Amino acid sequence: MNLKTFTKKERNAFMTGLAGQNIIFTIMGTFATYFLRDTLLFPAALLAVMLPVVMVFDAVTDPFMGVLIDRTKSRLGKCRPWLVAMPGVIFVFVMLSYMGQPYNATARNVGTLIFTFAAYLLWGVFYMAGDIPLWGITSLMTEDEKQRQSLQSYARMVAGIGAAVAMFGFPAIAVGLGQALGNERTGFIIAALIFAAVGCGTYQLVGLFVKEKISPPPQKTNVRENFRMAWNNKPFRRMILSGIFAAPRNLIMIVSMPLITYYFADRNPLLMLLYTAILGGGVFGGMFIAMILVPKLLQRWRKKTIYNASLLVGIPVNLLLFGLYMLSVTLGSSLTRVWFIIPLVPIFVLIGATNGLFTVLQTNMITDSVDLEEYTSNRRPDGFFFSGQTFLVKVGNGICLMIYNAFSAIVLFSGDNIRVLQHMAESEYAEIPRNMMQRGSEAIAHYMPNVGSLTENNLFWFFFVLFFCASVVPAVGCALGVIPTLKYELTEEKHEEILAELQRRRREGETA
Repeated sequence: MNLKTFTKKERNAFMTGLAGQNIIFTIMGTFATYFLRDTLLFPAALLAVMLPVVMVFDAVTDPFMGVLIDRTKSRLGKCRPWLVAMPGVIFVFVMLSYMGQPYNATARNVGTLIFTFAAYLLWGVFYMAGDIPLWGITSLMTEDEKQRQSLQSYARMVAGIGAAVAMFGFPAIAVGLGQALGNERTGFIIAALIFAAVGCGTYQLVGLFVKEKISPPPQKTNVRENFRMAWNNKPFRRMILSGIFAAPRNLIMIVSMPLITYYFADRNPLLMLLYTAILGGGVFGGMFIAMILVPKLLQRWRKKTIYNASLLVGIPVNLLLFGLYMLSVTLGSSLTRVWFIIPLVPIFVLIGATNGLFTVLQTNMITDSVDLEEYTSNRRPDGFFFSGQTFLVKVGNGICLMIYNAFSAIVLFSGDNIRVLQHMAESEYAEIPRNMMQRGSEAIAHYMPNVGSLTENNLFWFFFVLFFCASVVPAVGCALGVIPTLKYELTEEKHEEILAELQRRRREGETA
């Protein structure tokens, strides 16, 4: 039987666009928090409430957007019209999100808060309207299961490349421009303009050049029916629950910029690039290797086995990072010493590898649940089910932001104290905060007379929160995430039977 599939041109356009889309997500999902808290000095306690609320609101609207996409009918298909329209709109709201004013404890903050969070919220809504069809179209580009698995595996790898480009370049350029211009906010705006233009420009290629090869069966369902369908689809239900429980895994990406900026690089743009290359390179290197290996691993092990193993292995690996940090504190040293960097790199590689396996298998298994639904109900809810993946990203980020900012608020790692850390690195008394933590409060008062009441105890808890959120909390997420999928029931043998039957039905429909 001849199977419809994508061309090389379509594959390359999809991959390029996916990289661009992940540049956008990274400068918003990872760095916007740093911009709000460390540049505009929004209080951590405020962000611990408002950012998760924005994320949850976005997540709740995801299923409605999924239904809207599933009900789209046009000569371009059901996913492609959205991919044509969204990149330009997303660019506008990325820029508006970086146009907020500094928090200064005055009545003007009301307007600043409304503007900033409205822009951030609308960015999330329109990003979702592009992200759901972007992943949904992967199940419509080919009927060949092996090609689809390969496409999704490499797609996740390319998405990681886009994220890596933003991770390596954006913070150093933003902070460096800010220092050169004497205004960090301006530095972030210029950097956002550059990266958003590149990201949205390449993202546009998907809508222009990728075509849908599968015509889903006609369907007209409402939101309630889709929720009932999703809940009754046990494999999909397990993946959603697992994704929610495992959400804290992503905290390491949220805290990466403050961790590198304050602990490793002392706000030096060149050192930020260096440590991002060493540590971030380890994470992304491990992620890419794992993603490349997924098709071969699937020839030997079941999807369920690899998915659960990625979570179980992630528990001790993340805890090792925290143990290494506490050892350095006990020894009166720091993780910048070569004897700590040597074991630190493989730890980050393993963290990246487990995360890479998790993300690829999550996409594969959600796609399988879409096939199962078409098989059982003759409805193909690509948009609604892939809105579940976007839902997981939004809820996961909301959970991570709430945890990080709540812990930061408890230890007063916010507002004026952040400005003090920046002053330490950049003033005429320039001193490395992690070193001052080891030298004690008297040394801080002597060498840094303008830092107010900051003590070595404050610094210890600031860095403790960063490393705790980057390691212990993700380990807990891994442990919780594996629980729902221990009894995952959609086997490879059953899925092959489903695909064969679906292809037979489609050919009969085309003949008719």
